[in-house]
Amino acid sequence: MDISKDARPCVFTNIYEKISMKKIISFITSRFSRQTLIRFSKIFGFLVRPFYWGKKVYCPVCETSFRKFMPYGYGEAKENRLCPKCLSLERHRLMYLYLKEKTNFFTGELNVLHIAPEQPFLKRFRACKNLHYTTADLDSPIADIKLDVMKIDLPDNSYDFIICNHVLEHVEDANIALGELHRILKPNGQAIMLVPINPDIDTFEDPSITDPKERERLFGQYDHVRQFGRDYSDYIRRAGFDVIEDQIYYEIPKEKRDKMNLARYGEEVIYGGVK
Repeated sequence: MDISKDARPCVFTNIYEKISMKKIISFITSRFSRQTLIRFSKIFGFLVRPFYWGKKVYCPVCETSFRKFMPYGYGEAKENRLCPKCLSLERHRLMYLYLKEKTNFFTGELNVLHIAPEQPFLKRFRACKNLHYTTADLDSPIADIKLDVMKIDLPDNSYDFIICNHVLEHVEDANIALGELHRILKPNGQAIMLVPINPDIDTFEDPSITDPKERERLFGQYDHVRQFGRDYSDYIRRAGFDVIEDQIYYEIPKEKRDKMNLARYGEEVIYGGVK
C-alpha cells in the first residue's frame, strides 16, 4: 500500500485512536523507577512521535509543532502535557521562555549548577558555549556528579546560576536544602526553584506519613513529603534570598499560552531567588 507523506499523519492518527496512550503512560510511570524512565524515555518518545504529527500545539523548547502533546503523569496520566520530541512539560516550556526573555542565561558567561537535570534542557544547555554547565543528582543516571541537596559538598559562592526544579517537595527538610542552595550561590547569583504548588492552601507536611498511596493523596505524588502552598515564597525568603515571583505567563497572550500549554494549575509563576 502506498502511503504518501501527506497521508501518514492521518494513518498514524487512526492507529492512535485505537490505542489508549493515556493508559500506556499511566502503566509505565506506575511500574518503573525514575532511573529507568530517564534511560528509556527518549526511545519511547521517538517511537510514538509519528502519532502526534500536526500543527495545533507548539513547543518553544524544541521549536516543533504537533497535533497535541502526549499525556503524562504518575498514577493517572493527564492529556496534552508532554512534548513528543524534547519531552518538555508545561513548567519546562514556561521556564525556557523565562530564561530566554528575562535573564542572561543564554548570553552571559555563567557557572551553572543544574540539580536533577531535566531531559528537555540537558543537551541544549550543554551546547551553550557561554555556560560552564554541571549537572547533579542523588541518583540520576544522566547527572555529572552525585549530590545530596541537604548536604552539598561544594564550596561557598561557587555558582552564578542554579536550577533546582521539583526537588524540594522530595527532601526531608526543605529549609536546610534552600540554605545550602543559598550558600553555594555567588553574590547577585540567581536560582530557579520551581515546586508543585497548591495556591489555595499553606504548605502542609507530616513526616509520619510514609505510605505511598497516602502521600499521593495528600501531597500529589507517592514520593513527595509535602505539598507546597501559597506561602512558598516565605521558604525562599527565610533562606536569605531576595524572592523572584515572575509573571511572564500572564504577559504572554492567551492564544499563545494555550498553543504552547505553558502551565497547569498552580504553575503559572516562576519562583526563585537572588543572593
